[in-house]
Amino acid sequence: MAPRWSVAPPGSNWGEFGPDDQRGRMNLVTPAKVLEGVAEVRCGLSFCLSLPLDVPGGRKMNPKRPPPRRFAAQRDGASLGQQGFCWSYASEDPELTDVVNDDLVLLATQYSTQWDGLAHVGSRFDADGDGVAEAVFYNGYRAGEHIAPATEDASASDPALRFPQPRVDALGIQHLAEHGVQGRGVMIDLEQAFGRVRKAVGYEDLMRVLEADRVVVEPGDMVCLHTGFADTLLAMNRQPDPARLHETGSGLDGHDARLLEWIVDVRLACLVADNPAVELIQARLGTPSPLRRARLPLHEHCLFKNGIPLGELWQLTPLARWLRAHGRSRFLLTAPPLRLPGAIGSPTTPIATV
Repeated sequence: MAPRWSVAPPGSNWGEFGPDDQRGRMNLVTPAKVLEGVAEVRCGLSFCLSLPLDVPGGRKMNPKRPPPRRFAAQRDGASLGQQGFCWSYASEDPELTDVVNDDLVLLATQYSTQWDGLAHVGSRFDADGDGVAEAVFYNGYRAGEHIAPATEDASASDPALRFPQPRVDALGIQHLAEHGVQGRGVMIDLEQAFGRVRKAVGYEDLMRVLEADRVVVEPGDMVCLHTGFADTLLAMNRQPDPARLHETGSGLDGHDARLLEWIVDVRLACLVADNPAVELIQARLGTPSPLRRARLPLHEHCLFKNGIPLGELWQLTPLARWLRAHGRSRFLLTAPPLRLPGAIGSPTTPIATV
């Protein structure tokens, strides 16, 4: 198939893994990288890196993403609430003793601990070279053609759920799930260096942390950034305080060109953080510019240009502290998303094994 672009974005790797690739830099997580991760298992101790999936709580952190809601499943068209959500096979045969619970979940896939898939963020870019920018995603997949709206659900009781959802024929999260997310994780402890304060961590800052902690990132590694944000959020017990959270925890400086270059040059497979966006979301810097720019430059750089999945709101504090206490930074990371065809992102329950 011919490429979907004649011009690739500056600083991108479109076509590196073939013109129809939908896995991006996770292609670097090869069987050899999995074995490198397995080699880091020395104690057999596991850490759950997921927040409870109903955290943060409410919609204060992101009004567009409602918290999960659970419902009792129905049996023969009627909920058996009178029996405490349970139903029994005795209704079919009085000799049967089974009592069963089933439930349903309405879940925003990126509400809590999550993967951002490659269809999550694209850019308006002139991929055809005809002077007209169009909405495109990694490897030139197009909005409106490969990623298009589905039918609006006018029957939904919640207005936020009536809007058309994307129909993703390309770059769905299932490609990450099918590849298998397991390999060597590497922890970078930003909290230890900067505390739980709002700080945009640039290239020079990051290099000082890597040198001080003797952390080495190699091709195919899955890099985790510990800031303490998720730990602070968890302590709020599903009552998030946006003002306090705004001042809590660092994040990468997506406006630092040297940092963006390092992310590509080191050939990491993915970036994970315990904050909401990996990068620190900043107000527009300096005087207005006539040049177009991204609101989330690191998202654009990673997801759109280079096919690097992002993990957000992971609970990294217990693991980071254990690693530091034992003079380590590497571990086996297993973090599959849901194999949900066409999904933009996915909740995940990552496990680190040391």
